[in-house]
Amino acid sequence: QVQLVESGGGLAQAGGSLRLSCAASGRTLSYYGMGWFRQAPGKEREFVAGISSGGGMTLYPDSVKGRFTISRDNAKNTVYLQIDSLKPEDSAVYYCAASGSNYYYARSREYDYWGKGTQVTVSS
Repeated sequence: QVQLVESGGGLAQAGGSLRLSCAASGRTLSYYGMGWFRQAPGKEREFVAGISSGGGMTLYPDSVKGRFTISRDNAKNTVYLQIDSLKPEDSAVYYCAASGSNYYYARSREYDYWGKGTQVTVSS
């Protein structure tokens, strides 16, 4: 079992930056591909970033490419999501997830473990 806890969310102004963290316990994250998703009220959960177990490969949807950066520190059992140039439409609950393999996926059903999320609110 892997327990994931997100942190770093909060209230930020448009144009600013936030760095979200996802700390794992229970097992080492180095075996798992990781993903970040977000869900705004009334909307489906949306994939925003993925990273392979070793950190050598990443994936972003076009909607966030150039503003979001996923990274990981396996020694600290932590994955990060840097969000720059924040926009009001980035407001959502952000979740990290661990997949069942060393790869990442854009589909949420490929992930076995989920955190409870951290709220990001961006004011204009």
